[in-house]
Amino acid sequence: MEFAVQDLTLRHAAAGTSAPAVVQDLSLRIASGEQLALIGPSGAGKTSLLMALACAMRPLEGQVLIDGADPWRLSQAKLRALRGRLFMAPQSPPLPPRQRVATALLAAQLPALSAWASLRAWVHPTQPQLQAALAALQGFDLADKLFERVDRLSGGERQRVGLARALLAPAQAWLVDEPLSALDPARARQSLQTLQVRARERGLSLVVSLHQVEVARACFPRIVGLRAGRLLFDLPAEQVSDQHLAELYRQVHSEAWTPTPAAGPVPAAIDLVCR
Repeated sequence: MEFAVQDLTLRHAAAGTSAPAVVQDLSLRIASGEQLALIGPSGAGKTSLLMALACAMRPLEGQVLIDGADPWRLSQAKLRALRGRLFMAPQSPPLPPRQRVATALLAAQLPALSAWASLRAWVHPTQPQLQAALAALQGFDLADKLFERVDRLSGGERQRVGLARALLAPAQAWLVDEPLSALDPARARQSLQTLQVRARERGLSLVVSLHQVEVARACFPRIVGLRAGRLLFDLPAEQVSDQHLAELYRQVHSEAWTPTPAAGPVPAAIDLVCR
Protein backbone atom coordinates (compact mmCIF):
# COMPACT_ATOMS: atom_id res chain seq x y z
CA MET A 1 0.00 0.00 0.00
CA GLU A 2 1.40 3.39 -1.03
CA PHE A 3 0.75 6.74 0.61
CA ALA A 4 1.24 10.18 -0.91
CA VAL A 5 0.79 13.04 1.56
CA GLN A 6 0.46 16.36 -0.25
CA ASP A 7 0.47 19.76 1.52
CA LEU A 8 -1.40 18.21 4.44
CA THR A 9 -2.85 20.40 7.18
CA LEU A 10 -4.82 18.87 10.06
CA ARG A 11 -6.81 20.30 12.95
CA HIS A 12 -8.76 18.40 15.59
CA ALA A 13 -12.44 19.04 14.91
CA ALA A 14 -13.32 19.21 18.62
CA ALA A 15 -10.82 22.03 19.13
CA GLY A 16 -12.77 24.45 16.93
CA THR A 17 -11.77 26.49 13.91
CA SER A 18 -9.64 28.90 15.94
CA ALA A 19 -7.37 26.15 17.25
CA PRO A 20 -3.89 25.88 15.74
CA ALA A 21 -3.25 23.18 13.16
CA VAL A 22 -1.61 20.03 14.54
CA VAL A 23 -0.01 19.27 11.15
CA GLN A 24 0.89 22.00 8.67
CA ASP A 25 1.82 21.88 4.98
CA LEU A 26 3.32 18.41 5.25
CA SER A 27 4.27 16.36 2.18
CA LEU A 28 5.88 12.93 2.00
CA ARG A 29 5.59 9.60 0.21
CA ILE A 30 5.61 6.10 1.67
CA ALA A 31 6.28 3.28 -0.76
CA SER A 32 4.55 -0.08 -0.61
CA GLY A 33 6.36 -2.33 1.86
CA GLU A 34 8.45 0.51 3.28
CA GLN A 35 9.28 0.77 6.99
CA LEU A 36 9.82 4.17 8.56
CA ALA A 37 9.84 5.79 11.98
CA LEU A 38 8.23 9.08 12.96
CA ILE A 39 10.08 10.95 15.70
CA GLY A 40 9.66 14.32 17.37
CA PRO A 41 8.72 15.91 20.69
CA SER A 42 5.30 15.47 22.26
CA GLY A 43 2.72 17.47 20.31
CA ALA A 44 4.74 17.33 17.10
CA GLY A 45 1.82 15.81 15.14
CA LYS A 46 2.98 12.19 14.94
CA THR A 47 -0.29 10.65 16.14
CA SER A 48 -2.37 13.02 14.02
CA LEU A 49 -0.39 12.06 10.92
CA LEU A 50 -0.95 8.36 11.67
CA MET A 51 -4.68 9.03 12.06
CA ALA A 52 -4.75 10.79 8.70
CA LEU A 53 -2.97 7.84 7.07
CA ALA A 54 -5.55 5.53 8.69
CA CYS A 55 -8.45 7.59 7.24
CA ALA A 56 -9.49 8.46 10.80
CA MET A 57 -8.81 12.20 10.51
CA ARG A 58 -9.95 14.28 7.57
CA PRO A 59 -7.53 16.84 6.12
CA LEU A 60 -8.31 20.50 6.63
CA GLU A 61 -6.18 21.27 3.58
CA GLY A 62 -4.18 19.10 1.21
CA GLN A 63 -4.78 15.38 0.88
CA VAL A 64 -3.58 11.87 1.62
CA LEU A 65 -3.68 9.61 -1.42
CA ILE A 66 -3.73 5.87 -0.72
CA ASP A 67 -2.79 3.77 -3.74
CA GLY A 68 -3.52 6.88 -5.79
CA ALA A 69 -7.05 7.45 -4.44
CA ASP A 70 -8.33 10.20 -2.15
CA PRO A 71 -10.26 8.30 0.58
CA TRP A 72 -12.55 11.24 1.27
CA ARG A 73 -13.81 11.25 -2.33
CA LEU A 74 -14.83 7.59 -2.16
CA SER A 75 -18.31 6.29 -1.45
CA GLN A 76 -19.01 5.27 2.15
CA ALA A 77 -18.84 1.60 1.17
CA LYS A 78 -15.47 1.99 -0.54
CA LEU A 79 -14.14 4.08 2.35
CA ARG A 80 -15.11 1.32 4.81
CA ALA A 81 -13.40 -1.24 2.59
CA LEU A 82 -10.25 0.89 2.45
CA ARG A 83 -10.20 1.32 6.22
CA GLY A 84 -10.41 -2.46 6.47
CA ARG A 85 -7.07 -2.66 4.65
CA LEU A 86 -5.42 -0.43 7.24
CA PHE A 87 -4.57 -1.30 10.81
CA MET A 88 -3.78 1.34 13.39
CA ALA A 89 -2.40 0.30 16.77
CA PRO A 90 -2.84 3.18 19.25
CA GLN A 91 -0.53 3.65 22.21
CA SER A 92 -3.33 2.55 24.56
CA PRO A 93 -5.32 -0.14 22.71
CA PRO A 94 -9.10 0.07 23.29
CA LEU A 95 -9.56 -3.45 24.67
CA PRO A 96 -12.85 -4.15 26.51
CA PRO A 97 -11.79 -4.97 30.09
CA ARG A 98 -14.00 -8.02 30.63
CA GLN A 99 -13.16 -9.59 27.29
CA ARG A 100 -10.91 -12.60 26.99
CA VAL A 101 -7.66 -11.96 25.17
CA ALA A 102 -8.60 -14.45 22.44
CA THR A 103 -11.82 -12.55 21.68
CA ALA A 104 -10.01 -9.20 21.70
CA LEU A 105 -7.48 -10.55 19.21
CA LEU A 106 -10.02 -12.11 16.87
CA ALA A 107 -11.88 -8.80 16.67
CA ALA A 108 -9.06 -7.67 14.38
CA GLN A 109 -10.33 -10.14 11.76
CA LEU A 110 -13.85 -8.70 11.65
CA PRO A 111 -13.35 -6.55 8.51
CA ALA A 112 -12.75 -9.74 6.53
CA LEU A 113 -15.61 -11.79 8.03
CA SER A 114 -19.30 -12.01 7.24
CA ALA A 115 -21.82 -11.00 9.88
CA TRP A 116 -22.42 -14.68 10.77
CA ALA A 117 -18.71 -15.48 10.94
CA SER A 118 -18.11 -12.40 13.09
CA LEU A 119 -20.80 -13.48 15.55
CA ARG A 120 -19.42 -16.99 15.70
CA ALA A 121 -15.86 -15.71 16.29
CA TRP A 122 -17.25 -13.58 19.12
CA VAL A 123 -19.28 -16.35 20.79
CA HIS A 124 -17.51 -19.57 19.88
CA PRO A 125 -14.23 -19.21 17.93
CA THR A 126 -13.16 -22.13 15.81
CA GLN A 127 -10.03 -24.12 16.57
CA PRO A 128 -8.12 -22.60 13.60
CA GLN A 129 -9.04 -19.12 14.84
CA LEU A 130 -7.78 -19.92 18.33
CA GLN A 131 -4.58 -21.35 16.85
CA ALA A 132 -4.06 -18.15 14.85
CA ALA A 133 -4.63 -16.06 17.98
CA LEU A 134 -2.18 -18.21 19.93
CA ALA A 135 0.46 -17.88 17.19
CA ALA A 136 0.05 -14.09 17.25
CA LEU A 137 0.52 -14.02 21.02
CA GLN A 138 3.63 -16.19 20.82
CA GLY A 139 5.37 -13.48 18.83
CA PHE A 140 4.95 -11.18 21.85
CA ASP A 141 5.64 -13.79 24.57
CA LEU A 142 2.00 -13.88 25.66
CA ALA A 143 0.99 -17.43 24.75
CA ASP A 144 -0.13 -18.13 28.34
CA LYS A 145 -2.60 -15.21 28.22
CA LEU A 146 -4.91 -16.53 25.48
CA PHE A 147 -7.91 -17.00 27.79
CA GLU A 148 -6.98 -14.35 30.36
CA ARG A 149 -9.36 -11.45 30.92
CA VAL A 150 -8.05 -8.14 29.58
CA ASP A 151 -8.56 -6.36 32.92
CA ARG A 152 -6.13 -8.79 34.56
CA LEU A 153 -3.26 -7.84 32.26
CA SER A 154 -0.55 -5.35 33.10
CA GLY A 155 -0.21 -2.17 31.04
CA GLY A 156 2.68 -3.64 29.08
CA GLU A 157 0.75 -6.86 28.41
CA ARG A 158 -2.25 -4.89 27.13
CA GLN A 159 0.03 -2.93 24.84
CA ARG A 160 1.49 -6.15 23.44
CA VAL A 161 -1.99 -7.62 22.92
CA GLY A 162 -2.82 -4.49 20.95
CA LEU A 163 0.23 -5.11 18.76
CA ALA A 164 -0.59 -8.81 18.37
CA ARG A 165 -3.95 -7.79 16.87
CA ALA A 166 -2.03 -6.44 13.87
CA LEU A 167 -0.85 -9.95 13.01
CA LEU A 168 -4.47 -11.10 12.62
CA ALA A 169 -5.80 -8.05 10.80
CA PRO A 170 -6.49 -8.32 7.03
CA ALA A 171 -4.40 -5.20 6.47
CA GLN A 172 -1.87 -4.01 3.92
CA ALA A 173 -0.38 -1.33 6.14
CA TRP A 174 0.34 -1.13 9.86
CA LEU A 175 0.29 2.29 11.52
CA VAL A 176 1.65 1.98 15.04
CA ASP A 177 1.68 4.70 17.68
CA GLU A 178 4.32 4.51 20.44
CA PRO A 179 4.44 0.69 20.66
CA LEU A 180 7.28 0.59 23.22
CA SER A 181 6.05 3.15 25.75
CA ALA A 182 5.02 0.60 28.42
CA LEU A 183 7.65 -2.07 27.67
CA ASP A 184 10.98 -2.91 29.25
CA PRO A 185 13.99 -3.18 26.88
CA ALA A 186 13.72 -6.94 26.39
CA ARG A 187 9.99 -6.83 25.60
CA ALA A 188 10.54 -3.78 23.39
CA ARG A 189 13.18 -5.64 21.39
CA GLN A 190 10.96 -8.69 20.91
CA SER A 191 7.86 -6.69 20.02
CA LEU A 192 9.60 -4.44 17.51
CA GLN A 193 11.39 -7.39 15.92
CA THR A 194 8.11 -9.28 15.57
CA LEU A 195 6.38 -6.35 13.89
CA GLN A 196 9.23 -5.66 11.49
CA VAL A 197 9.84 -9.28 10.52
CA ARG A 198 6.15 -10.02 9.93
CA ALA A 199 5.71 -6.80 7.95
CA ARG A 200 8.65 -7.73 5.70
CA GLU A 201 7.33 -11.25 5.23
CA ARG A 202 3.93 -9.93 4.12
CA GLY A 203 5.23 -6.95 2.15
CA LEU A 204 3.27 -4.54 4.36
CA SER A 205 3.98 -0.86 4.82
CA LEU A 206 4.95 -0.13 8.45
CA VAL A 207 4.89 3.37 9.94
CA VAL A 208 5.80 3.62 13.63
CA SER A 209 5.95 6.69 15.87
CA LEU A 210 8.65 6.48 18.54
CA HIS A 211 10.06 8.56 21.37
CA GLN A 212 13.09 6.24 21.59
CA VAL A 213 15.26 8.11 19.11
CA GLU A 214 18.23 5.75 19.14
CA VAL A 215 15.94 2.76 18.63
CA ALA A 216 14.52 4.52 15.58
CA ARG A 217 18.02 5.20 14.22
CA ALA A 218 19.14 1.61 14.83
CA CYS A 219 16.06 -0.22 13.58
CA PHE A 220 14.48 1.76 10.73
CA PRO A 221 15.99 2.58 7.32
CA ARG A 222 14.13 5.91 7.09
CA ILE A 223 13.30 8.50 9.73
CA VAL A 224 10.86 11.40 9.49
CA GLY A 225 11.29 14.18 12.06
CA LEU A 226 8.28 16.31 12.97
CA ARG A 227 8.26 19.45 15.10
CA ALA A 228 5.22 21.64 15.82
CA GLY A 229 3.29 19.89 13.06
CA ARG A 230 5.89 20.54 10.38
CA LEU A 231 8.31 18.26 8.59
CA LEU A 232 11.81 19.07 9.83
CA PHE A 233 13.65 16.28 8.00
CA ASP A 234 13.03 13.08 6.05
CA LEU A 235 16.27 11.12 5.82
CA PRO A 236 17.87 7.69 5.69
CA ALA A 237 18.64 6.69 9.29
CA GLU A 238 22.41 6.85 8.79
CA GLN A 239 22.13 10.50 7.75
CA VAL A 240 20.23 11.61 10.87
CA SER A 241 22.90 13.41 12.88
CA ASP A 242 23.01 14.68 16.43
CA GLN A 243 22.66 18.15 14.92
CA HIS A 244 19.35 17.15 13.32
CA LEU A 245 18.15 15.84 16.66
CA ALA A 246 19.32 18.92 18.54
CA GLU A 247 17.17 21.07 16.25
CA LEU A 248 14.24 18.64 16.46
CA TYR A 249 14.21 18.57 20.26
CA ARG A 250 15.50 22.05 21.05
CA GLN A 251 13.75 23.67 23.99
CA VAL A 252 12.44 27.17 24.43
CA HIS A 253 15.87 28.35 25.60
CA SER A 254 17.70 26.55 22.76
CA GLU A 255 19.02 23.80 25.00
CA ALA A 256 21.17 21.27 23.18
CA TRP A 257 19.68 17.85 22.59
CA THR A 258 21.07 15.07 24.75
CA PRO A 259 19.79 11.48 25.06
CA THR A 260 17.17 11.02 27.78
CA PRO A 261 15.63 7.83 29.19
CA ALA A 262 12.80 8.19 26.65
CA ALA A 263 15.19 8.88 23.78
CA GLY A 264 18.35 7.36 25.16
CA PRO A 265 20.98 4.95 23.93
CA VAL A 266 19.56 1.92 22.25
CA PRO A 267 19.82 -1.20 24.43
CA ALA A 268 22.51 -3.54 23.13
CA ALA A 269 19.98 -6.35 22.62
CA ILE A 270 17.83 -4.16 20.35
CA ASP A 271 20.86 -2.92 18.45
CA LEU A 272 21.91 -6.52 17.87
CA VAL A 273 18.54 -7.41 16.35
CA CYS A 274 18.17 -4.26 14.24
CA ARG A 275 21.66 -4.16 12.81
